[in-house]
Amino acid sequence: MTQDHFVHQQATRVCGFGLLLQAAIGIFMLVFGRAVGDTSFVIASIYVLTGVFVWLSLTVVFHQHRLERLEALENEEVEAQRGGAASVFEGEREVSQAAAHRLRLMHQWLMPGVSLLVAALLGGFCWLTLEWLGRLDDTQGNATRFLVGGHAGWQIAVCIAGALVSFIFSRFVAGMSRQASWQNLRGGAGAMVGIAIVLLAIAVGIVFQVFRKPAVLEAVAYGIAVFGGIVAAEIAVNFVLNLYRPRRTGEVPRPAFDSKLLGLASAPDSIVRTINEAVNYQFGFDITSSWGYQLLLRSVVRLSLLGIAILLLMSMVVVVEPGEQAVRLRSGRVVGDVAQGALIVKWPWPIETVERHDIGQVRSLVLGAKPNKTSAVNLWPVEGEADAGRSPFIVLANPASVATSIGDDASDAQRVSNQFALVDADLVLEYRVKADGLLDYLSFASDSRSRTSPLDMRERVLRAMALREASQLFSTRSIDQVLSPAGDSLVRQLRDRIQSAFDASHAGVEVVGLLIPTLRPPAGESAGMFEELSIDVQNSRKVVDEARRIQNTTLSSLMGTPQAAIGVVEAIHAYRALERELGANAPAVVAKRASIERALVDAGAQAASVVSAARARRWDMLMRARSSASDVAGQAPAYRACPELYRERAIMSVLNRSLAQARIKYVLAVDPDRVDFDVQMEQPEPGLNLGDYLEKKDGK
Repeated sequence: MTQDHFVHQQATRVCGFGLLLQAAIGIFMLVFGRAVGDTSFVIASIYVLTGVFVWLSLTVVFHQHRLERLEALENEEVEAQRGGAASVFEGEREVSQAAAHRLRLMHQWLMPGVSLLVAALLGGFCWLTLEWLGRLDDTQGNATRFLVGGHAGWQIAVCIAGALVSFIFSRFVAGMSRQASWQNLRGGAGAMVGIAIVLLAIAVGIVFQVFRKPAVLEAVAYGIAVFGGIVAAEIAVNFVLNLYRPRRTGEVPRPAFDSKLLGLASAPDSIVRTINEAVNYQFGFDITSSWGYQLLLRSVVRLSLLGIAILLLMSMVVVVEPGEQAVRLRSGRVVGDVAQGALIVKWPWPIETVERHDIGQVRSLVLGAKPNKTSAVNLWPVEGEADAGRSPFIVLANPASVATSIGDDASDAQRVSNQFALVDADLVLEYRVKADGLLDYLSFASDSRSRTSPLDMRERVLRAMALREASQLFSTRSIDQVLSPAGDSLVRQLRDRIQSAFDASHAGVEVVGLLIPTLRPPAGESAGMFEELSIDVQNSRKVVDEARRIQNTTLSSLMGTPQAAIGVVEAIHAYRALERELGANAPAVVAKRASIERALVDAGAQAASVVSAARARRWDMLMRARSSASDVAGQAPAYRACPELYRERAIMSVLNRSLAQARIKYVLAVDPDRVDFDVQMEQPEPGLNLGDYLEKKDGK
């Protein structure tokens, strides 16, 4: 094609039309997206509007090409009129090439600058969009909302119409770019086909939105941002390669924003030619010209339709295993009953789908952060470091600490720290779907999964409910009761509370078990002190249990059972109080004392034996006293008959008993004239006296 100014003028008109079309589509998508409240349209409009700079730079460059061609024609006419004669203005010929000089400057500075600008805009669009989408599931108060318009029909129509217009115009511009004079139009064709790709992707996402699949449209928005980042990266790479690419005289430089990836999409026939060449190269001959290959090409549409029909027919039959339960879903609504171990026949996809779940599978759900790695023996001061991402549980402090915080001189922080404490616990919930709770399980929450969380929405709700019950239970227990629970009371109570919460919300979930692999104070220097406290608490429990054992043993030995002994002690306290109030001889006091004695005797233990021994001793003393009294009463007549003689006899009787045990006898304060001693010294003789026996033998 002859490169005259009319050629570049036509290219300028096409670029101007492309500029208006790209700007109109971008502005319309932005306004329409804000009007219907659709976030994907707003995101796509930003990508579309960045292509305006491509068309604007192409319009300016092709217009400058037209001016350069007009200037060249004028210079040729001047040269023809001169006829080759020399001129005094030979040195001023450079002034007549101003348009060509500006064109070189545009290819040297304007086109690379616009390429870098487009790359920066697309890179910033990718980064900001991904950051915004990353805040969809933010729980720190910076969450954003991904809006979906409520006019699905109009949205699909706008996307299809815009994609169709953009693709047709890109094909037209790509056809023009095959000419050497218009080869820079490839950048504009790539910008237009990018619009078609983006709008077609949004249309697919809206179709899935109709079938209650909102995650697909969010993925499309995420893909648009990534697509913009890939194009920006390619432009940056092209810019670097253009710096080192050798230049040929008369060659029009290719701008960096001329994407080869988008160029393939704008000219799909080139892809087919590339595939044909690759097939011929692999087989070593021109297989694409054979009758079999041509037959395959002619039948590819029918074969594809047949394959699609077979896939649709296969999607109408679903086999449910014996351990599984399944329901049919039509547009997200449950149709029919729950099937288990049966064959389901349904409408083809995507009219109806089947949701299958293994109800016997036990699932594990970690409540809170990632569990700590611990060894067989978890030493609190050694293992585990402080992690800012872990949230401890609030528990009550020890009663002694609460008592110390009552003083008026305690600060607010000290009062709070003395009344509450922190506990670091790893909780793992094991659950499964109830045998009759699949419908409740499916309607409880959706199974959509965000990009920033490995859990789906249903698991996140279950975890939040379980954490709520755990926090409430821990807040009613002291730190000693949490760190040193009695048996499995803590686990059992927490499991029952979580199951009750799930049942109240109709979650369709059965709690199989609750594991607590780690239960300790927060990591730090205080962990060692807690271990010492736990040891001291165990020692105190040991002392208390030993004292309680001694108490029970003592009470059992005294009264048979500790309960009976405690009852007798309470009765004794009541007896003493009644005695102080009424006196010792009051009938009520006497009756109370008698009832206590009967209780002691009826127990048959050591106290009963003591009471029995006391009663026996009392009767012995009473009988002795009565015997003495009877003896005295029997001597009264003798005393009355002769008191002096009775007195002397009594004195002599006492002296007789006393002097019989004394070896030396003294008689004091008695008149000697009145005393007459009759002493007879007697010596007891043994039964066999050997001396007497010998004397008798000699006397014969």
